[in-house]
Amino acid sequence: MSVGDQPLLWVQDLRVTFPGEELAGDVLAVDGVSLELERGSTLGIVGESGSGKSTVALSLLGLTRSAGASVSGQIEFGGRELLGLSERELRTVRGAEIAMIFQDPLSSLHPMYRVGAQIVEAIRAHRDVSKRAARTETIELLGSVGISKAAVRVDSYPHELSGGQRQRVMIAMALANDPALLIADEPTSALDVTVQARILDLLSRLQRERQMALVLVTHDLGVVAEMADEIAVMKAGHIVEHAPAERLLRAPAHPYTAGLLRAIEDLETPRAARLAGADQDAGHAAVEDPQAARGRAAPRARAGAGEGSPPRAGRHAGEGSPPREEQPLLR
Repeated sequence: MSVGDQPLLWVQDLRVTFPGEELAGDVLAVDGVSLELERGSTLGIVGESGSGKSTVALSLLGLTRSAGASVSGQIEFGGRELLGLSERELRTVRGAEIAMIFQDPLSSLHPMYRVGAQIVEAIRAHRDVSKRAARTETIELLGSVGISKAAVRVDSYPHELSGGQRQRVMIAMALANDPALLIADEPTSALDVTVQARILDLLSRLQRERQMALVLVTHDLGVVAEMADEIAVMKAGHIVEHAPAERLLRAPAHPYTAGLLRAIEDLETPRAARLAGADQDAGHAAVEDPQAARGRAAPRARAGAGEGSPPRAGRHAGEGSPPREEQPLLR
């Protein structure tokens, strides 16, 4: 296989074991996971808490090493084996070729440094540019992710921004060095539902513009239904189903996947009918129309809108209507 024919990311038989209590023994968090991702495409990794999905994401960047984990298998990125790299070599990959957005932006940003200074540091860690040039680029990045008055916000501290603005800062930092792969680990779970839709729309737009590959890790199958080309469903450290998104949504092959689909709240179906449908056999729980599942990606964002009410800013707003900027906590 030529280099041009290789997938961007190739993972084979990944196993991650964490040291446990003396009596309990070691914990096998990921057990034989294999997957691949093409350039410019989106892979959704879905599962309940404790399924191992975040451990897979962290292992791609070697971030489980600090926890003393034992990692085996193969992880190739652009034809380069990552598991055998030293910590120093991995630092040249993190943030430059592969970037990651974490679940809670407030804990990911340093509280004592201005957000702009943190992005400038990320830029200069991988490129030989002056502070002034890096600051100018930072302001442009903040504007590109939808932060208004970017020249002012660049000097804000994390606590002075709203949750949505902080996550936009994290996205700007992740994109600072134009990575080929972006890993988003539960990027919206710490945000309210109206802001969630805007952040997902932003990620989708930036991926198209930059032709990035995207790994989207979430517990919500409805979220990846909107964005993913392929979906891998994880349970107890294993991938129980992996298929193109449309096929998986239309006809799930595994009972666990069918159960996750039934768990997506459908506010447009009467409650009694939803409860009756929950008693169906898993083999008959396929979604007839994949668009129906995609339409339920953020149902709670629609819950407060009455019939005939104007759409909120974000994915449900009319085409061309600009989303409203989240208000900072402090001015």
